[in-house]
Amino acid sequence: MALSISTWNINSVRLRLPIVEQFLNLARPDILCLQEIKCLDEQFPYEPLRALGYDHILLHGQKGYHGVAIVSKIPLSEDHRQDYCGIGDARHVSGLFEHGGRRIRLHNFYVPAGGDEPKREINPKFGHKLDFIAEMQALRSDAEPGTSSILVGDLNIAPMENDVWSHKQMLKVVSHTPVETEGMRQIIEAGNWLDLMRQGVDPAEKIYTWWSYRAKDWAAANRGRRLDHIWSSPDLGPRLQRIDILKEARGWEKPSDHVPVTAHFDL
Repeated sequence: MALSISTWNINSVRLRLPIVEQFLNLARPDILCLQEIKCLDEQFPYEPLRALGYDHILLHGQKGYHGVAIVSKIPLSEDHRQDYCGIGDARHVSGLFEHGGRRIRLHNFYVPAGGDEPKREINPKFGHKLDFIAEMQALRSDAEPGTSSILVGDLNIAPMENDVWSHKQMLKVVSHTPVETEGMRQIIEAGNWLDLMRQGVDPAEKIYTWWSYRAKDWAAANRGRRLDHIWSSPDLGPRLQRIDILKEARGWEKPSDHVPVTAHFDL
C-alpha cells in the first residue's frame, strides 16, 4: 500500500498558507509535517487544510516562534509533545497511525538553528543546539514494540560533505561543524535510525533542501544545504520507493527558504 509523507519548514504557516495549499494540491501527500509554523494552536489554519482533505491535525504551537504540525489524511492518535531542554519551546510533536497493516510512530522535529558563532562559551544558542542534539540520542526507532518509526523535520544540520555546497568552506559554519555532524551521527547510531534521503544515493551527489534568503539569485548561486531530513526504523528502509525534493518551490511567491521533501513508501 502506498504511503507518502512530506516535511517542510514553512517559516510561518499563516503568511505562507497559499503555497502550502499549492503544494498540497500539487503533490497530495498522505501526511504533511510542517516546522516553524509560528502560531499558537488556536491560530492554526485548520479549515483551509481540512477543505483539502487533511482532517487529522496534531500541533505543538508557539506564539511568533518555532512550532510544529502534522496534518494528515490518515487518522492520527496518541498525540505527544516533548519539551526538549525543558525551556518550553515548541519543537516536537509525534503521533501514531496505521497504514498497510503497520503501526507507525511519526516524529516531527524542529531542531534549534544555533545562531552564527559555533562556540558554546560565547553563543548560548549554539550551546542550546548541542544540548538538544544530545537529548535526541535517547530517541530510539524501536522504542515501542510492534511499531515502526519515521522521523522527519528541519534538523538544522547538513551532516555529509555533499550536503553542503562546499565542505571545506562550511566546516566552521553552524549547521556543518564537526561537533554538529558528529552529534547527528550519534543520534542515528544510538537510535538505530536510517537516513532515507541518502539511501541508495551516490555519496558524491549533492543534495540540498535549503537556500539562503541572502543570495540575490539563489538558483544561480546554488549554495544550498541539506537541513531537512527523513529517517526511519530499519524495517521501513526496504519499503522506500523514492524521495522527491521540490526545488521549484524555492521560487514560488513569498517562498520559505526551505523546500518540501516527500518520501514515498510501498507498505
